[in-house]
Amino acid sequence: MATESDGEEEGKLIGGNQHLVVEDDLREMAKKAAWSVSSCKSGNGVQFLRDDNLETYWQSDGAQPHLVNIQFQKKVKLQLVVLYVDFKLDESYTPSKISIRAGDGFHNLKEIKTTELLKPIGWVYISLSGTDPRETFINTFMLQIAVLSNHLNGRDTHVRQIKVYGPRQNPIPLQPFQFNSRELITYSLVR
Repeated sequence: MATESDGEEEGKLIGGNQHLVVEDDLREMAKKAAWSVSSCKSGNGVQFLRDDNLETYWQSDGAQPHLVNIQFQKKVKLQLVVLYVDFKLDESYTPSKISIRAGDGFHNLKEIKTTELLKPIGWVYISLSGTDPRETFINTFMLQIAVLSNHLNGRDTHVRQIKVYGPRQNPIPLQPFQFNSRELITYSLVR
């Protein structure tokens, strides 16, 4: 499992990782989701959160909290949220406090995690698992990432990339063994 950051102090994430590293048993889930944001500056919209380019960014435009909404067509299991933020480039636009919320839709979102970031540069990993070690994921239709405050009391925010990961499902649930490599999984089902 990727570490949450270079260091951690009482729920505060410090630093960030320059390279995105995620275990093979996780897969990126947000490709099939509908993305929306609470506001954006012209030319810095929601599409820049998913373009795999660290030079572009989503910039909010309006009052806090700034929201990123990720809605799925069916209930999905989610385990990890990874954001790319850069305090060195964005300064007061860099998020300092983030809330992650989940639910069936806008009407029943519940906060599942609050994280404070201390001058992060790079990929920041936020685990969605609960306090119970048996809860390694959440089951939800919607995920909302709320930027509650920015560094240096900034008003608008910059987020360069967001990735959402869930557990990789075994394609043959009735088999008494698990296929671990991608090559074996590819040829594990005969039609």
